[in-house]
Amino acid sequence: MRTSVPLLVLASGALLASAATLAADESADRQIDFGLKVAQKGLWQEARFRFERAAKADPQNAAALNDLAVALEQMGDFAGARQAYEKALELKPNDTYIQQNYDLFREADDKRNRKLKKKRPQP
Repeated sequence: MRTSVPLLVLASGALLASAATLAADESADRQIDFGLKVAQKGLWQEARFRFERAAKADPQNAAALNDLAVALEQMGDFAGARQAYEKALELKPNDTYIQQNYDLFREADDKRNRKLKKKRPQP
Protein backbone atom coordinates (compact mmCIF):
# COMPACT_ATOMS: atom_id res chain seq x y z
CA MET A 1 0.00 0.00 0.00
CA ARG A 2 2.77 2.43 0.79
CA THR A 3 4.23 2.27 -2.69
CA SER A 4 0.94 2.97 -4.46
CA VAL A 5 0.43 6.34 -2.75
CA PRO A 6 3.75 7.86 -3.86
CA LEU A 7 3.18 6.57 -7.40
CA LEU A 8 -0.25 8.18 -7.49
CA VAL A 9 1.19 11.45 -6.25
CA LEU A 10 3.92 11.32 -8.89
CA ALA A 11 1.40 10.57 -11.61
CA SER A 12 -0.85 13.48 -10.64
CA GLY A 13 2.19 15.75 -10.31
CA ALA A 14 3.20 14.82 -13.84
CA LEU A 15 -0.30 15.59 -15.08
CA LEU A 16 -0.23 19.01 -13.42
CA ALA A 17 3.18 19.77 -14.92
CA SER A 18 1.92 18.70 -18.34
CA ALA A 19 -1.16 20.95 -18.09
CA ALA A 20 1.01 23.89 -17.04
CA THR A 21 3.28 23.31 -20.02
CA LEU A 22 0.30 23.28 -22.39
CA ALA A 23 -1.11 26.46 -20.90
CA ALA A 24 2.21 28.26 -21.30
CA ASP A 25 2.89 26.89 -24.80
CA GLU A 26 4.25 29.75 -26.88
CA SER A 27 4.65 27.77 -30.10
CA ALA A 28 3.85 29.69 -33.24
CA ASP A 29 1.45 27.01 -34.47
CA ARG A 30 -0.63 27.08 -31.29
CA GLN A 31 -0.74 30.88 -31.31
CA ILE A 32 -1.81 30.88 -34.97
CA ASP A 33 -4.51 28.29 -34.31
CA PHE A 34 -5.92 30.33 -31.44
CA GLY A 35 -5.61 33.55 -33.44
CA LEU A 36 -7.59 32.05 -36.31
CA LYS A 37 -10.36 30.95 -33.95
CA VAL A 38 -10.78 34.40 -32.46
CA ALA A 39 -10.46 36.09 -35.85
CA GLN A 40 -13.39 34.01 -37.10
CA LYS A 41 -15.40 35.54 -34.26
CA GLY A 42 -14.33 39.05 -35.27
CA LEU A 43 -12.08 39.52 -32.24
CA TRP A 44 -9.32 41.23 -34.20
CA GLN A 45 -7.41 42.71 -31.26
CA GLU A 46 -6.96 39.26 -29.71
CA ALA A 47 -6.16 37.75 -33.11
CA ARG A 48 -3.51 40.41 -33.69
CA PHE A 49 -2.01 39.69 -30.28
CA ARG A 50 -1.82 35.96 -31.04
CA PHE A 51 -0.34 36.45 -34.51
CA GLU A 52 2.25 38.87 -33.09
CA ARG A 53 3.20 36.25 -30.49
CA ALA A 54 3.46 33.62 -33.23
CA ALA A 55 5.71 35.87 -35.32
CA LYS A 56 7.85 36.61 -32.27
CA ALA A 57 8.13 32.90 -31.43
CA ASP A 58 9.08 32.08 -35.02
CA PRO A 59 10.22 35.15 -37.00
CA GLN A 60 10.60 33.03 -40.14
CA ASN A 61 6.95 31.93 -40.09
CA ALA A 62 5.42 33.51 -43.18
CA ALA A 63 1.92 32.24 -42.29
CA ALA A 64 2.04 34.07 -38.95
CA LEU A 65 3.04 37.28 -40.72
CA ASN A 66 0.32 36.84 -43.34
CA ASP A 67 -2.29 36.33 -40.63
CA LEU A 68 -0.93 39.31 -38.72
CA ALA A 69 -1.24 41.41 -41.88
CA VAL A 70 -4.89 40.41 -42.26
CA ALA A 71 -5.60 41.33 -38.63
CA LEU A 72 -3.82 44.67 -38.99
CA GLU A 73 -5.77 45.41 -42.14
CA GLN A 74 -9.05 44.62 -40.39
CA MET A 75 -8.08 46.98 -37.59
CA GLY A 76 -7.23 49.81 -39.98
CA ASP A 77 -3.45 49.70 -39.56
CA PHE A 78 -2.71 49.69 -43.28
CA ALA A 79 0.97 50.65 -43.00
CA GLY A 80 1.52 47.79 -40.54
CA ALA A 81 -0.41 45.39 -42.76
CA ARG A 82 1.69 46.32 -45.80
CA GLN A 83 4.88 45.78 -43.81
CA ALA A 84 3.72 42.36 -42.54
CA TYR A 85 2.61 41.23 -46.01
CA GLU A 86 5.91 42.30 -47.55
CA LYS A 87 7.91 40.48 -44.86
CA ALA A 88 5.78 37.34 -45.38
CA LEU A 89 6.42 37.48 -49.13
CA GLU A 90 10.10 38.07 -48.53
CA LEU A 91 10.17 34.82 -46.56
CA LYS A 92 7.97 32.87 -49.00
CA PRO A 93 7.99 34.65 -52.36
CA ASN A 94 6.21 31.81 -54.19
CA ASP A 95 3.33 31.37 -51.75
CA THR A 96 0.24 32.06 -53.87
CA TYR A 97 -2.03 32.43 -50.84
CA ILE A 98 0.09 35.21 -49.34
CA GLN A 99 0.52 36.81 -52.76
CA GLN A 100 -3.25 36.81 -53.36
CA ASN A 101 -3.90 38.38 -49.95
CA TYR A 102 -1.27 41.04 -50.62
CA ASP A 103 -2.63 41.79 -54.09
CA LEU A 104 -6.16 42.24 -52.69
CA PHE A 105 -4.81 44.41 -49.91
CA ARG A 106 -2.82 46.61 -52.31
CA GLU A 107 -5.83 47.06 -54.56
CA ALA A 108 -8.01 48.14 -51.62
CA ASP A 109 -5.25 50.30 -50.13
CA ASP A 110 -4.61 52.06 -53.41
CA LYS A 111 -8.34 52.76 -53.73
CA ARG A 112 -8.40 54.16 -50.16
CA ASN A 113 -5.41 56.36 -50.89
CA ARG A 114 -6.98 57.72 -54.10
CA LYS A 115 -10.15 58.61 -52.18
CA LEU A 116 -8.14 60.36 -49.48
CA LYS A 117 -6.18 62.29 -52.08
CA LYS A 118 -9.41 63.50 -53.72
CA LYS A 119 -10.74 64.73 -50.37
CA ARG A 120 -7.66 66.83 -49.67
CA PRO A 121 -7.76 70.34 -51.03
CA GLN A 122 -5.21 70.95 -53.77
CA PRO A 123 -3.05 74.11 -53.39
